[in-house]
Amino acid sequence: MAGMTRRFGEFDEAARRTMQLLCVGEAMAELRQDAADFAVGFAGDSFNTAIYCSRVLNAPRAVGYLTRIGKDPLSDGFFRLAQAEGLNCETIGRDPERNIGIYAVQTDPAGERSFYYWRADSAARRLFQAEAEFEPLGQCKILYFSAISLAIMSEPVRGRFLSHVARLRHTHGIKVAFDSNYRPLLWADLKTAQAAIDQAWHLTDIALPSIDDEMALFGDVDEDAILARLRRCGCRQGALKRAAAGPFAVEDVAIALPRFAPAGQVLDSTAAGDSFNGAYLAGVILGADASTCLSWGHELARQVVAKRGAIVDVSLEGFVPSGAAVGG
Repeated sequence: MAGMTRRFGEFDEAARRTMQLLCVGEAMAELRQDAADFAVGFAGDSFNTAIYCSRVLNAPRAVGYLTRIGKDPLSDGFFRLAQAEGLNCETIGRDPERNIGIYAVQTDPAGERSFYYWRADSAARRLFQAEAEFEPLGQCKILYFSAISLAIMSEPVRGRFLSHVARLRHTHGIKVAFDSNYRPLLWADLKTAQAAIDQAWHLTDIALPSIDDEMALFGDVDEDAILARLRRCGCRQGALKRAAAGPFAVEDVAIALPRFAPAGQVLDSTAAGDSFNGAYLAGVILGADASTCLSWGHELARQVVAKRGAIVDVSLEGFVPSGAAVGG
């Protein structure tokens, strides 16, 4: 399959011109029980965000995904899905010695999930082992990663990654979007997570946190405390996700918040925040105002939680205004 063995750093000029968003992280094979059988899909927080942003933009290769997978059959299935969703796959590396990670998920009647992982030796854990692998970070307009992206890196690699991000903001004018998806089991301890995530917030232009994660990480007493801390870090754009209450703008100027329709039903909260991020970032890329970005994010998440699975069919009617175009 064309492009499957391409090395990091090998880009054509079209890719350099058109990659509006590059998402970094780990995608895994998803085992989901359906009655007595298991269905196989693919998901991962940053991968979900990439797919939903790509769908809203409807511009092939405008969104890239940077990860490492294996040469196993599940990795092949993941790659085919990424291609089918229109992602720029030139930043997907192949590891001849490791495979894609796997997880199983169970969902209770309220839509809450329980996860079981086989990812400790996944190919994605070897991201950024060579300096050449950092080059794609400079080939986009917006760079997106999450605390999960950081958690799967070793501490030395994490430090090098954040140093590269800081340099690219200064030298290339790249904007950084970050979501503090906090998964305690991925971190050595709370202090390590706090240090890494705080460093990331100080590099962030577009903040996409969830209220529960920030409270668990930093002990903030309410959303005002979270917003004040993020603004002290330099975050001037973004959304604080508040589940059913709807998002609140991170901007430190008055934003007229739209009315957020409640979810009709919640069958599965998987990818609620990821889909929000994808639609919100699509709005940023298309030059929409803050209120519109918040509305798009909420509406897409509202659709996603009404279905089972991370990557589901959604209606995009009414998202992109007439005449909007990706590029420039």
